[in-house]
Amino acid sequence: MDIVLIAGLWLDGSAWDDVLPELERLGHRGIPVTLPGQGDGATSASYDDQAAAVLSAVDAAEGSPLVVGHSAACTLAWVAADRRPDALSGVVLIAGFPTTDGNAYADFFDTDGDAVPFPGWEPFAGPDSDDMSPELKATVAAAAHPVPVGVTKGTVRWTDERRHGVPLTLVCAEFSPAQAREWIDTGDVPELSDATALELVDIDSGHWPMFTQPAALAALIDEATRR
Repeated sequence: MDIVLIAGLWLDGSAWDDVLPELERLGHRGIPVTLPGQGDGATSASYDDQAAAVLSAVDAAEGSPLVVGHSAACTLAWVAADRRPDALSGVVLIAGFPTTDGNAYADFFDTDGDAVPFPGWEPFAGPDSDDMSPELKATVAAAAHPVPVGVTKGTVRWTDERRHGVPLTLVCAEFSPAQAREWIDTGDVPELSDATALELVDIDSGHWPMFTQPAALAALIDEATRR
């Protein structure tokens, strides 16, 4: 199966380099997306540009692809469900949740001019990054791309209620399935509260399992293709 892979803030398509061979071994073709303004050489882009890039990757895939989003890009993966609900086999969200309608895509970090640079590891101290070695942290930080403000401050809109029926898998990384279920049940994550085909799965990792647990992550993605 074709699997569209979308990494979160500051990462480009190379974030999936260790996952791709694991997916291939399991019989899949991974399609990593380098988002506009986030590793493609452009210095400006909007949230709508990134959403359009994801839809282009979905439209170019063979058959009914699975779409995988990580962290903030869980919203972009859910865009595929919203705009192409009949074209997907499912969506996998890793360590994140879709943004609520009407909110900014990812307005979480300080800006520097027209971009949001990687803020260093201090904001991610603890469960997010405890499984990363100093060497890995240095490698990831060195490859990080500033994200255009037009992306992070873009307004998210949902348009098609059929998205709630798309098979959805939430990979619980730095949080547990029990924590995720509590957030969903209390309405903190409205998009998942309304999902009718949701499965929660656990992985023993921090926020970036594509770097620290690529084989285990690929195995969970493989399982999601058979839902």
